[in-house]
Amino acid sequence: MPSRLADTVCEPANLSRPLPRPRVLVADDDPGSCRFLCDGLASMGADAEACMDGQAALARAATESFDLLLLDCRMPGSGALQILQTLRDDVQARSADSIAVATSAELAPGDRQSLLDAGFSEVLLKPCGLTELRQVLALMPMDDRSASVLDDQAALSTTGDASTMHALRLLLRDELALLSRELDALSLDRDNFSDRLHRLRSSCGFCGASALSRQTMLLQQQLPRRGVSAAALTRFRRTLLATLQALG
Repeated sequence: MPSRLADTVCEPANLSRPLPRPRVLVADDDPGSCRFLCDGLASMGADAEACMDGQAALARAATESFDLLLLDCRMPGSGALQILQTLRDDVQARSADSIAVATSAELAPGDRQSLLDAGFSEVLLKPCGLTELRQVLALMPMDDRSASVLDDQAALSTTGDASTMHALRLLLRDELALLSRELDALSLDRDNFSDRLHRLRSSCGFCGASALSRQTMLLQQQLPRRGVSAAALTRFRRTLLATLQALG
């Protein structure tokens, strides 16, 4: 029986109403790891739900919609890989297209790439810290009211000065405005879409558009395997529009 751990809302002061709390399913049969992951995510404003075995996690993900799945590679019943494959193959599963991260206390050579090839967006090595958890949570699309869509410090570190950063962000704004109009048609053309995503990821890196860069990376991972899912495209579009709005 899954248990919902108590957490508190972390609400930025500049918002007139609270941001939607991302729902995260944490599946881990180690009580200590599960507690740390849930409490850490809760401290960042997520609604974390714990499952202690693979079958329970699969049942929850099939019947409930989660924004993010943290799945331990070795659990009683089913491991991360089996859970994700079952969900992806079940078109009626509520979390079939949720962002998934595999967690493990140890990885053999080649395991990480195999998990990424299987559809995981990232692999989290345990024990981990809050910094790594924050990076995992950042895989989800940013809300259009969030102030974290653009990372000025990262952009200044890359470009060297504010005037260059501003000029590159103006170019990115034009690029995103065009992409937002062409996105539906472009997503049906795999080769051209792949080229655009490659260029966009580079532009995002120069401009500190970290949220959009992560969503672009997720599409790049998904595109060669089975094409872009509707849920992934929706997440990308939301982050694109949020970034466009932040660019003014």
